[in-house]
Amino acid sequence: MTIMPGRYTAITDEPFVVFLIGMRLNRLLAVRRWLPVFNAMGGMLSTLHQHPEKGYLGGEFYLYWRGVALVQYWRSFEALEQFARSPSDPHLAAWRSYNQAIGSDGTVGVWHETYRIDPGQYECVYANMPRFGLGAVLEHAPARGRRETARQRLGGESAPAVPAPD
Repeated sequence: MTIMPGRYTAITDEPFVVFLIGMRLNRLLAVRRWLPVFNAMGGMLSTLHQHPEKGYLGGEFYLYWRGVALVQYWRSFEALEQFARSPSDPHLAAWRSYNQAIGSDGTVGVWHETYRIDPGQYECVYANMPRFGLGAVLEHAPARGRRETARQRLGGESAPAVPAPD
């Protein structure tokens, strides 16, 4: 990935959705139980990458103790919901399989959080980074002028200068 020297932000005049989704391995040694859950996400992501018209903008994958998570960016909640509920997309079958195979036995936990974001109600900055997060899926712009500070990126005025310590 190309490092972008300097400070950048991501900009859009359109609303979007941030969707966090993950799984927790409650029984680490029960590989036969959690591996199908893990593998199901690959099929979903493959479909989303092959069909950008479904509204998936992109995302990042993270490992954490006992689990994995994805931060995803979507064009709208409606697009996300359509993908989740459509019988022709892989999510619905994967969710049904999870409920049949795992149910409430506690082997594997799954979770998600959904956030609708209106224009001007988010801010981000990336310093000496490759395009990442929102900067990878929205317009990537230098964080200068009216985009210099977090307050300004959120539509506010510059904060008063903080006096230097004596």
